[in-house]
Amino acid sequence: MKTRFRFAPLALAFALCGSPASAQVSSQQIEAVFSSLQSRNAPGAAVLILRNGRRAFRRGYGVTDLRTLRKIDEHTNFRLASFTKQFTAACIMLLARDGKLSYDNSLIKFFPEFPEYGKQITVRSLLNHTSGLEDYGEILMKQYPNTPPEKVPQILDAGVLKLMEQQTSGKFPPGTKWEYSNSGYAVLAMIVEKVSGKPFGQFLQERIFTPLKMKNTLAYEKGKNEAPHRAYGHSPKDKTGGWIETDQSPTSAVLGDGGIYSSLDDLAKWDRALRDHTLLSEAEMQPALTPAQLKNGAAKLEDGTPVGYGFGWFLDPHKGHRRMSHDGGTIGFRTTIQRFPDDGLTVIVLANRTDINPEELALKVADLYLGSGPEKQQ
Repeated sequence: MKTRFRFAPLALAFALCGSPASAQVSSQQIEAVFSSLQSRNAPGAAVLILRNGRRAFRRGYGVTDLRTLRKIDEHTNFRLASFTKQFTAACIMLLARDGKLSYDNSLIKFFPEFPEYGKQITVRSLLNHTSGLEDYGEILMKQYPNTPPEKVPQILDAGVLKLMEQQTSGKFPPGTKWEYSNSGYAVLAMIVEKVSGKPFGQFLQERIFTPLKMKNTLAYEKGKNEAPHRAYGHSPKDKTGGWIETDQSPTSAVLGDGGIYSSLDDLAKWDRALRDHTLLSEAEMQPALTPAQLKNGAAKLEDGTPVGYGFGWFLDPHKGHRRMSHDGGTIGFRTTIQRFPDDGLTVIVLANRTDINPEELALKVADLYLGSGPEKQQ
């Protein structure tokens, strides 16, 4: 699943911002940001704002699907898409805490049959998007030329691993470049299975969702489980208006890079765990909040733009405020989580329509609380 990236100089990535967000924001101000999503017969979004661990705003807009016209609310489950990656990273971090693996372990350690190029790919490089693995979606579609996407069989995480094993090299030597990789997170899910001896979805349930009482959150596997209170993805039908349900694609069954479904209520519990360090201690979380480094220095794009990415989190600041965030985008869904830990502010937007930018909307809300920059907090 694709996600939009945001970059800023790494020197600013952890700039401190004074006191927690203290601006008084009315519900009317927030409602104005999402007013275009109010509807009784169109897909929409669910919005959650947390301040200092407490709910400041929560509301659903639009409907879960066009068949039932059920209203979106705090219990509605959305496909998180790449928002999922922070949970996949947390699984790896829990196994590292258990002493079952090291971030510097080679891919060959877990899959001895993997080609020679896997010797230089480490768990850390998979987490940081510096592994160089080929994009599985592109490889998959090349295997079905002139075939409509809806006719292409869905691939699973194990299938992604197999595709990577069929390659003779990566796109670049590991650690020499940064390039966002869905393939890497599918392979991480398979590492979780290999090391734990449990299906990835089961490990998520036992080690994250159940302990945090995220009762309605799951890695969705068609035919094996059902996402309760589920929203279905939609895209604009055409320029004349209307909607078409676009809920599944050939890559929708891959779990590690984007297969989790969750709701506002459950994600509030996830945010609390991050805030209170109930799942992973502050020290254990530190690698996730450390920007990736290349062998020749800070991670950058080919054009020289710095990249701030840890383990499942973008780490670039917003107007000088320290931020950990991630977007998700896949057929029918757009999602975002924007956390400002020094300001005690979290904004989550989950949408079952593709014509909006949740990050843009979330940052409009964040700006209401944060002001234009940290100088206003002094």
